[in-house]
Amino acid sequence: MMNLKTKEVKKPSVIPIYGIGVVIILYSLILPLYKPTHFLIMASVSIAAYFLLRIAFPGTVEIIEEPITTGDEKFDALIGEGEIAVKELTRLRNSINNEAVCRKIDDIIEVTRKIFLDLVEDPDDYRQIKRFAEFFLPTTIKLLHSYELFGSDVNAGDNAKSTMTKIEDVLDSTISAYNRQYDALFSNEALDIETDIEVLKTLMKREGLTDSDF
Repeated sequence: MMNLKTKEVKKPSVIPIYGIGVVIILYSLILPLYKPTHFLIMASVSIAAYFLLRIAFPGTVEIIEEPITTGDEKFDALIGEGEIAVKELTRLRNSINNEAVCRKIDDIIEVTRKIFLDLVEDPDDYRQIKRFAEFFLPTTIKLLHSYELFGSDVNAGDNAKSTMTKIEDVLDSTISAYNRQYDALFSNEALDIETDIEVLKTLMKREGLTDSDF
């Protein structure tokens, strides 16, 4: 299911463990080791080295995503659609060589995650989120597929570059529509998603970005 929640997992460094081994080896090579007190001293030095190295090498913190399920097959299926869309958006973001567009994709991914998380917290929003998933996500991905294709063509002409600029402009309107949808869900306000859909369709048609054009 969609990875919507994250948690921090601390991974301790192995250096302190290795440090104990180094201390034991050096101690046994340099200092006497035949009385109980010698072993106690070696143990004390090893423990001290371990804690000093833990301070110097605290390890790393890894952010991992936790899958979320609602327990409802219908809702989980929709969340699964969102997961697939987010993965493809992430791939596109890593493939497109335009920093400004990548930032826009980051915004889209962030809001998309929030929208699907709302479904977990408020199942009553299912129909609105379903409509969002049916139009906005595939339309956005289709736009970005075209942008990726044109951007990868080293011989792209003026028409392709013009289309890329239009897509960049449409992405701004798309992000605004995404945010309006999320704000409405979060505040439990009714918002006609069809209005945003028609606005985006009209904008794409005006810019020459209809299905037949890309």
